[in-house]
Formats: sequence, C-alpha cells, structure tokens
Amino acid sequence: MVRPPHPLLNRELITCTALGLIDREGSDGASVRRIAAKLGVNPTSLYNHVPNRAAIIEDVRAMVSANIDSGPLRELVWEDGLRAWARSYRSAFAGHPRAIPLLMTTRASAPVLLAEYEDFALAAESVGWTSADVLPLLTAFESFILGSVLDMSGPKVVFDPTGQEERFPRFAAAFSSLEHEDPEDPVASRAFELGLSMLVSSARPEHHQRR
Repeated sequence: MVRPPHPLLNRELITCTALGLIDREGSDGASVRRIAAKLGVNPTSLYNHVPNRAAIIEDVRAMVSANIDSGPLRELVWEDGLRAWARSYRSAFAGHPRAIPLLMTTRASAPVLLAEYEDFALAAESVGWTSADVLPLLTAFESFILGSVLDMSGPKVVFDPTGQEERFPRFAAAFSSLEHEDPEDPVASRAFELGLSMLVSSARPEHHQRR
C-alpha cells in the first residue's frame, strides 16, 4: 500500500475541527469522540497528536487568542493601548462566543495568550500598578470583554417592558428608543464602547488609592 504523502491528521486540523464543532454545539463539540467522528477516524487516532481533551481545549484557546493584538499595549500610551487591545480581544472572540464557557473550565497556559498577558502586565506596571494588582485588573477587563461578546451573540436585548409602560415609564421610554436604532450601531456595540470608556478612564492606580 502506498502511504499518503502527508499524514491525514495533524494537530492544527484537530484544533480547527474542534473549534468548528464548538461554534455549532458549544462545549459538547469538544468531545474527543465528536471530533474523531467529524474527521472520520477512530478516537484513539487523535491521541497520536494530542495527549488529552484538555490539550485540545487549550489549542482552541491558542487558535482564537492568536487574533488578539497586544502590540498596542507595548506601543501606545496606556489608555490608548487598552482601548485597542480590548477591541482586538472582543473581535477575536466575536465569532466564537460558544467557546467562552468551555475555556473558562481550564487554566490558560497557551504561550500565545501568556505573551499577551505579559504585555498587559508590563504596561500596567509602567503606569504604577503593582504586581499584586495585575491579575484583578486583567480579570476586570477580561470579564467585561468576554461578557460583551456573549451579549452581542444573544438577543438584541433581554428585557421587554411591553404592556407595563405605565408602571415603568422611564425604562419603557428607553426601551422604545430601540425602534430607531441604527443597525450598524446596535446596543451591544454602544454598550461595549461606553463600558470600555468607563473602565479605561479609571485604569490608573491613582484612581484607586486604598483607604
């Protein structure tokens, strides 16, 4: 039998397949059995390329995170770098919101992501944050960014005061403004930019002096 010139499986193909399944099925798509079935191979064949399911999840994290640009954190003024990095982060995950809950179940160790975290830590410390402050600060931004991705992937709004306008008149008036919403500038996008501005405006340590 003539052997194929290239292996039928490789780690990148497994990762791409896993990400595609996760995008469609959520966490269930990360099953080794589901990935193998999609590739038309025996599940044991995958273990010639990846050690376990956790490694597949980490490879998915690396693939998505590779699209985050942390360069602005190195190259721009702190506030401008944060804005550019946060927008890049949101854009990287915008097409993969169903991966977010899955990625929250394992520790992040992908070098491509840790390199971005290193840029964040260096930039934060350059404006006066201490090493002990870096993780809470990073978590605050990540929670906001990833929450925004989940928000933009769901319904336009998750509340509806219709029929209760007299009881909640001001909120109903705010809700009715959606009738005139610019489709190119939805609530989720405006909320992201508003929240980002609020976070960035207080992202220097002097705004958080301990009492």
